[in-house]
Amino acid sequence: MSVLQISPGEELYYEYSAPAAGQITFVFVNALTGNTGMWSGGICGRLQRAGHGTLCYNFRGQEKTQFADTTALTPALIVDDLCALLGQIKPPAPLLVGLSIGGLFAAQAYRAGADALGLVLINTLRKPSQRLDWINQSMVRLARLGGGRLVMTATMPMIASPDLLSEMWEPTLTDEPYEAPPETDGLFRLMVGSLQTDWNFPYEKLDRPVLLMTGAHDRVFRINADIAELKARMPDAEEQRYPDAGHLIPLEKPIRFCEELLAFAHRCGA
Repeated sequence: MSVLQISPGEELYYEYSAPAAGQITFVFVNALTGNTGMWSGGICGRLQRAGHGTLCYNFRGQEKTQFADTTALTPALIVDDLCALLGQIKPPAPLLVGLSIGGLFAAQAYRAGADALGLVLINTLRKPSQRLDWINQSMVRLARLGGGRLVMTATMPMIASPDLLSEMWEPTLTDEPYEAPPETDGLFRLMVGSLQTDWNFPYEKLDRPVLLMTGAHDRVFRINADIAELKARMPDAEEQRYPDAGHLIPLEKPIRFCEELLAFAHRCGA
C-alpha cells in the first residue's frame, strides 16, 4: 500500500503505475462518494496494457486514508492534496481525469499550478444555482440520516442507466436499517465540506485540450443548456455523449470509456 504523508496522522492512499517511455499518465480524481475501486483493475489495467501510466488515489475522508477529527475536509483541502500528490510523484505527462465534482477539483488543481497535458471532465459541468444548492444540501441531510448507503439508494434511480439499476436492484434494496454516521465519519464530513464548493469556475482559462463526457441518464446534474454554455467558454473542448449511460460512465461503459481516453491521449500528444 502506498501512502503520501501530508502531516502527522494525515495521509493519502494512492496506486501508481509508471508509463512506458513516451507515454502519458492518466491521473484519476474521484467523485466525492467514490474511491480508487472505480479505476483500479479493469480501467487501469486496459490503459497500462496500452503502455500508459495510471495514478488513482483517495481523498482524505475516503477509504484507507488518515485524517484528524478536527480537519475540515473542504474542496480547498482536496485540491491542495491533489497538487501535493502530483508534486511528490511527478508522473510523466499527466492527463487529469475527474468524475463528477472530481472534474472540478482537477480543473482547480490545474489552475493552481498542477501540470496537465489535458483534462477529461466526466459529468462535471454545472452552474451555480438555487437548484444545485438544493440538491447538494439535500444530499448532506440524507447522509446525516443514513450515511452513504441512503444517499446511494435515494439518488441512483435518477443518475444511473437502466442496465446499472438492474444490476444493483437486489443488492441495494435490502431490509437492513439505515444508520446515521458519527459526526467524525469521513464521507459525511466530505459531503458537509462540499457545500463550500465554488462552481463558478473560469473555464475560459483552461488552455489545454478538454474532453467532456456526459451521460444521458444523469437526470440530477445534467442540464444541456448549461453544458453547452460552459463548453463554449473553453478554448479547446469536445464532448462525447453516452446515450446509454448516466452519471457513472466509467462503471457503466468501461470499454468505450477506455477507448475514448486512449483516443484523447493520442490527440494530446502521447
